[in-house]
Amino acid sequence: MLTNTFLFQGKAEEQPEEPVKSPEPESEESDLEIDNEGVIEPDNDDPQEMGDENVEVTEEMMDQANEKKIEAINALSEGELQKAVDLFTDAIKLNPCLAILYAKRASVFVKLQKPNAAIRDCDRAIKINPDSAQTYKWRGKAHRLLGHWEEAAHDLALACKLDYDEDASAMLKEVQPRAQKIAEHRRKYERKREEKEIKERMERVKKAREEHERAQRILSDPEVLAAMQDPEVMVAFQDVAQNPANMSKYQNNPKVMNLISKLSAKFGSKP
Repeated sequence: MLTNTFLFQGKAEEQPEEPVKSPEPESEESDLEIDNEGVIEPDNDDPQEMGDENVEVTEEMMDQANEKKIEAINALSEGELQKAVDLFTDAIKLNPCLAILYAKRASVFVKLQKPNAAIRDCDRAIKINPDSAQTYKWRGKAHRLLGHWEEAAHDLALACKLDYDEDASAMLKEVQPRAQKIAEHRRKYERKREEKEIKERMERVKKAREEHERAQRILSDPEVLAAMQDPEVMVAFQDVAQNPANMSKYQNNPKVMNLISKLSAKFGSKP
């Protein structure tokens, strides 16, 4: 009987399972409104000169880089932004392992409204020195220009933690409510997805339990039990179970056809 039951249940499992239908979740952005005032289009310039990290920097090169840095700061104070970028770039070529040079150039890129370039410089500066508050401040400002509210809040908060800065703090107060709104919105939809997954899992368990109960009721049918005791019927049933096209071989065998018809009717009807 165990073999017969296995065959019978195997036949039941071959039936296509109907997918659980659930309402499509609304778009995660459909009810999220964020004030994007001040957000700009991203800059898509070719990546800026980053210098050769493997160059051997001599004392003379360090001195020259420092001179270029001073010239760049002077140009920046006079509002000559592109000149400042060029001078900081010259300094970076001479001393590519000095984090402050990238942070300073990033500050100019922010003023030029080139946030992606600023982020690239800040990423390099952080790689060299991960504890520079100024670097996180300028990367936070760059993310703010792009409307990356959560990233901006993270960087500005870290900048203030490393070394409090009124400018960074003021911008943090501006971006933080938007970042929190986005985070709360994401958590809301994560809860919805979790609830949907739990509901679908419960539906699958319910369906499996119903199928099991149906199989148990069919197996307890006296006529089915009697037919399964007949070796001829069971050989034929196994043959058809493996290849339904073989049913044509048993069209003239009433014992086999009666069992197949009975099982087909029971599987096709609701319990």
